[in-house]
Amino acid sequence: MPRGLQLTFIVIGLVVIGLLLFYIWRQSRLLNEERLRQKKAEEFQAKRKEEMVESIRIIAVAVEEEQVEYSEACLRLKGLLEYVAPELLSQEPYNVFQVVHEKLEHMPTHRARKAADTEMVQQMDVERFAIEKEYAEQIRQAASAIRHVRFE
Repeated sequence: MPRGLQLTFIVIGLVVIGLLLFYIWRQSRLLNEERLRQKKAEEFQAKRKEEMVESIRIIAVAVEEEQVEYSEACLRLKGLLEYVAPELLSQEPYNVFQVVHEKLEHMPTHRARKAADTEMVQQMDVERFAIEKEYAEQIRQAASAIRHVRFE
């Protein structure tokens, strides 16, 4: 084989090896970046869940100490539990949060409530207070019990 052809093959081989090394380095860097993104996302989700669990406990204490309206507590607890532990919403005694939420979900909140007619708001408040009264004991029991749940 002529010497020039051998050198050409050697040069082509070195170029291919160089390209492969560059490709491996680039893929390795991308993989490391993805791992870092994944780790940050997992840390964020864990922190978020921890904060939600803390919120659940704070609301439960507020219910026990009657510092919050039961309807408001049920709406908030149901929303938090949907994310943290949705299976609890179908178990006793925690299902009361779901039940009360379903009975109240047709009522406007926030801006819609402020924009609603005063008479309509008063009628809704009467209905809401009746629901709170009907489920008050169950709500208190569920709030006391949820403080001691170990969320995984």
